Amino acid sequence: MKPNLITKITLCGLLLNGIYANAQQTTLEVNTSKTITKIQPTMYGVFFEDINFAADGGLYAEMVKNRSFEFDTPLMGWAQPNSDRHSFNKQSGIATTIKVKENKTNPNFCRVLINDDKGFEIINEGFRGMGIKKDAKYNLSLKAANPSGSIKKIIIQFIDKDKKVLGETSITPTATDWQNYTAQFTAAQTEAKAQLKITFQGTGTIDLDMISLFPEDTWNNRKNGLRKDIVQLLYDMKPGFLRFPGGCIVEGRTLAERYQWKKTVGDVDKRETLINRWNIEFKHRPAPDYFQTFGLGFFEYFQLSEDIGAAPLPILSCGMACQFNTGELVPMAELDPYVQDALDLIEFANGSVDTPWGKVRSDMGHPKPFNLKHIGVGNEQWGPQYIERYKVFEKAIKDKYPNIIIVSGAGPSPEGDYFVYGMQELKKLNAEIVDEHYYKDAKWFRENATRYDNYDRKGPKVFAGEYAAQSVATVSPENKNTWECAFSEAAFMTGLERNAEVVHLTSYAPLMAHSEAWQWTPDMIWFNNLETYGTANYYVQKLFANNKGTDLLSITKDGNALTGQNDLFASAVKDVDTKEVIVKIVNTSAKAQDLSLDLKGSKLQSKGTVITLTSPNTNDENSFASPKKISPKESEYTLKGEKAALNVPAYSVTVLKLKMK
Repeated sequence: MKPNLITKITLCGLLLNGIYANAQQTTLEVNTSKTITKIQPTMYGVFFEDINFAADGGLYAEMVKNRSFEFDTPLMGWAQPNSDRHSFNKQSGIATTIKVKENKTNPNFCRVLINDDKGFEIINEGFRGMGIKKDAKYNLSLKAANPSGSIKKIIIQFIDKDKKVLGETSITPTATDWQNYTAQFTAAQTEAKAQLKITFQGTGTIDLDMISLFPEDTWNNRKNGLRKDIVQLLYDMKPGFLRFPGGCIVEGRTLAERYQWKKTVGDVDKRETLINRWNIEFKHRPAPDYFQTFGLGFFEYFQLSEDIGAAPLPILSCGMACQFNTGELVPMAELDPYVQDALDLIEFANGSVDTPWGKVRSDMGHPKPFNLKHIGVGNEQWGPQYIERYKVFEKAIKDKYPNIIIVSGAGPSPEGDYFVYGMQELKKLNAEIVDEHYYKDAKWFRENATRYDNYDRKGPKVFAGEYAAQSVATVSPENKNTWECAFSEAAFMTGLERNAEVVHLTSYAPLMAHSEAWQWTPDMIWFNNLETYGTANYYVQKLFANNKGTDLLSITKDGNALTGQNDLFASAVKDVDTKEVIVKIVNTSAKAQDLSLDLKGSKLQSKGTVITLTSPNTNDENSFASPKKISPKESEYTLKGEKAALNVPAYSVTVLKLKMK
């Protein structure tokens, strides 16, 4: 045979093979009429922990750092560049802090001595600066005592790095004793790194405390409330629950530094400041100015849950400090106060206004109960010490509140001795829900879509409470929110959804991070002082949460669940409220694939919707410059007959929604 003829035949064969390959379809069978199990309303939620400056400097819209001078270094965040101490011979004045021992929760205040009111100033740097927007209004409040009456005016200004004034207001301190003052001013221009400068008219001494600044435009227009843009992203997810306040900050590095919810309710200026657990955790990301003022406290968490339509899920200390730190244990004989905190929290959330803690809630402006149904005992503790403490909590809670569902934990990892021991013991105790955590590489998530296929349906239900694919390694500061991580999580989530009989709650972690003040990455939402954006991981979570449905359906290929065959993963649900069949397909391969969905059972309308989340590069990610580089695209879909033809792009998450007749 001649060489050129061989070449022609070979090329022809390759061409035919290519056409045949392109013509190949994967056929999936979907039974739209038979419900396997109900999808829990809590299936997809959000987990808030105060890490990465997520509370002060983030969600909580306070702009002044160390507003009540209660940090370990009382003047941290405040500068006085022309003071007696810092400018030799200028002697313009000096600010010092005074401690009042009788005031246990807010003992410090700032005493300012002004010798030269043309020279002395104090400046607050904010949380990596203060983000102000042109023409936006800002509400200032402070406490002042002007004992001599010699200080005639307090002038407050926004300034930029060049000391240019970007907005100004003033207060006349009329009272010799402590009094609250308020003022409002408008920003003249947008600036991400503004600071707050305070000067005085008159010479002498004045005392200051609780110097606070909030944007007027907050979520739900609540005075001194939450950052509107951040809450909007949470609201748009339609989360089934909000887990709070952590995470490791629940435990604390020591028991003295644990989260104590009772210290976070009531008047904001009486809440005791505490060092944040993440202040010195990572040498590569130190945050010596990271504290908790608890302006965002348990009442505000419950209120936020209500605002975004999420069930509240508070997690409480079980008397064990973080086992990655001191591992300090409260003796069993001294556990009662911890247990009582749990019982009192349920009363705070659900009790009538006639109960002590129900009255506290009512006095804070919410007489109606918060309808708490779940409570968590411990974060990710492990070992016999946890089990023996859990037993005490479980008995006390169930004796008084038998309908409250208790979330327990099985340690920090989804395998290993700690996990196996915890699961075995919790099964013996008939635990209701066990919290499992996974921080693994993207491949692990794709390979573990079948993790719950063989879980005991009669054992504890699963709360996949913390998970995120790591692009480099767990705790690595080089981790990124890559598209590969996001679609790998989506593949895993189809497995969570297919096993809704045993998986009742799921949430990505951590939820959010300040771009200049983070300790841990990756994170679902990133923000700076002016802007915020959702990562590709955020849009995956939103797609699943917005399309969770009410009933789980069967979707199979050749009688088997689609768990990675041909790099495809799938789950299917129907929503009896919206009368829709919803199919989720994840394609983790580098090529587009044609699917044929054989939809049997319910009669379907011909018009539907396809939502696609995709990007050609697995390392792509969203950013402040391109916040929606990877975001859902929606288009109309036409169904012809009982089989739905669908082309799913390479590296994609696709949601097909069809109305039932």
